[in-house]
Amino acid sequence: FNDDIQGTASVALAGLLGAVKAKGSKLRDQTLLFMGAGEAGTGIADLVVSQMQAEGLTLEDARRRCWLVDSKGLVVADRPGKLQHHKIPYAHKQAPIRDLFSAIKELKPTALIGVSAQPKVFTEQVVQLMCRLNPRPVIFPLSNPTTLSECTAEEAFG
Repeated sequence: FNDDIQGTASVALAGLLGAVKAKGSKLRDQTLLFMGAGEAGTGIADLVVSQMQAEGLTLEDARRRCWLVDSKGLVVADRPGKLQHHKIPYAHKQAPIRDLFSAIKELKPTALIGVSAQPKVFTEQVVQLMCRLNPRPVIFPLSNPTTLSECTAEEAFG
């Protein structure tokens, strides 16, 4: 058991299930964008995919609802160089996108999950865009400690 992978994933999935219930929706109907593509992020994505499969999606359809952004931009199938093994299932056919804001504009996610340990990457512009795209956006800045969080509650609601 790896707490950083399975523990974080379990807590994130519980939060996502609560959020989609509050929205009157199902997880299978969501599109998730992960800021951060390390093993914690893909661990969450893997557990989300399992839940989406339990809700009736195929493995492939569930994975297509999960997107990753890393230090080089959106993780895509045609990215030059070799992708780390844990990113490959989430590397979709898509034109390269270099930054989070542009990825949100293009993909229109319903949920944004922060696991990047990049403080303040969920800027006011990012939060406002998520709010324009979704009546009830789901934004989880999960990196810790708080000094490495993608945003604070004060910044998100400010």
